[in-house]
Amino acid sequence: MREKFHDELAELGNQLTNMCRLAAESMRRANTALLTADLALAEQVLGSDSDLDDARAECEIHAQSLLALQAPVAGDLRTTLAAVYCAEKIERMGDLAAHIADTARFGHPDRVVPAELEATFAELGDVAAGMADRLAERITGDATGAYAELHETDNTIDSLHAGVLRLITGDRWEHGVQSATSLALLARFYERFADQAVSVAKRLEFAETGGLPSR
Repeated sequence: MREKFHDELAELGNQLTNMCRLAAESMRRANTALLTADLALAEQVLGSDSDLDDARAECEIHAQSLLALQAPVAGDLRTTLAAVYCAEKIERMGDLAAHIADTARFGHPDRVVPAELEATFAELGDVAAGMADRLAERITGDATGAYAELHETDNTIDSLHAGVLRLITGDRWEHGVQSATSLALLARFYERFADQAVSVAKRLEFAETGGLPSR
């Protein structure tokens, strides 16, 4: 009976891993759509956002079934509850990627990001998507140290985000208030995506160790 239960927990982990991969792919495609003003790709990202919504619902139903039928305790209970928490955060990551795609769609046929910020936003997208990839590896691997690792990567996102804000609020900004406002919100989407990833890493480590990491 317990062996079957642990098989179910492993499948729950696989569901979360798949969600992370979907979030990473959404971020990469949204970022490409943004930087190339690719309307069709932006619409694809928006259309596929429901896949993560559905995956979250399936994960929650699975976890609730385990709670009701197996009454897990201790580490198994932490793992099951963590899955519900993480599914919500990962689904939110997908929403944030969709917001980036929606920004690209709204700005089409123009490019929302001016030339001097293209490299910065390209890096924001690459680093953010890489965080989702790393979460996928940590979910089915060793979660110890996941929070410290993702927190360190988040510092890169924060630095890039701060750089965008410095540029668009500086005296040399030549693209107007509307562009600056749009870019500030856009950069925030990447920053929040990374924050959600860090939250997932923290909860994964808690599920494995029983203690909330501080670093």
